[in-house]
Amino acid sequence: MGAVGLLFVGAVLFINGAMLLGWVEPRSAAPMNFFVGALQIITPTYLIFTANGNADTILMAAGLYLFSFTYLYVGLNLTFNLDGTGLGYFCFFVVLSALVYSYLNFTRFGDPAFGVIWLYWAFLWALFFLVLGLKRERLTRYTGAVCAIQGWVTGWAPAFLLLTGLYNGYKNQLALALAAFGIVVFGVLYVRERPGKVPAAPGPSGERVSAGSSGLEPEER
Repeated sequence: MGAVGLLFVGAVLFINGAMLLGWVEPRSAAPMNFFVGALQIITPTYLIFTANGNADTILMAAGLYLFSFTYLYVGLNLTFNLDGTGLGYFCFFVVLSALVYSYLNFTRFGDPAFGVIWLYWAFLWALFFLVLGLKRERLTRYTGAVCAIQGWVTGWAPAFLLLTGLYNGYKNQLALALAAFGIVVFGVLYVRERPGKVPAAPGPSGERVSAGSSGLEPEER
């Protein structure tokens, strides 16, 4: 069941990344955030209630709420044009939690692939904290590119490996591949995006807006 939720985490990360890159109109991204946020509430709640007190199952299921609350928060910010500072500081909370989950996957659960994947998520949520919480708007496009890519490599790909029963046979190779991919690709992207300004993108009524200061929604200048 968690693999199904992971598949759609990949979808919402890709859409939110595309939004930050200016490819998707912000309000049109809100429904997917609500859909996946609701799914990620239902999934861990079901897993916890059917865990029969299994501590490891409850521990891993609890981490899914970090995603559900993020996506629901994003959906509300986009819908009501809220300031993104609160979401940004919630992302800081997620960063620290994701680092703990990464450590647990490497040590307690013997799953190096998800150890690396949680590090990916910690990095992405750290970027959200910088862009939204600390208003480092020059990182908006970089964050969008990282988010869109992570939708495929931390959501879509491992979800299909899990759903097809292939994951356990490839998790060590996947961990190494993801570690190398992240260092190279995100490093190159940073070098490319660092000099640029936040680009103007058309808003709903055609006005030009700059991305990244209000809850993942462009802010009119």
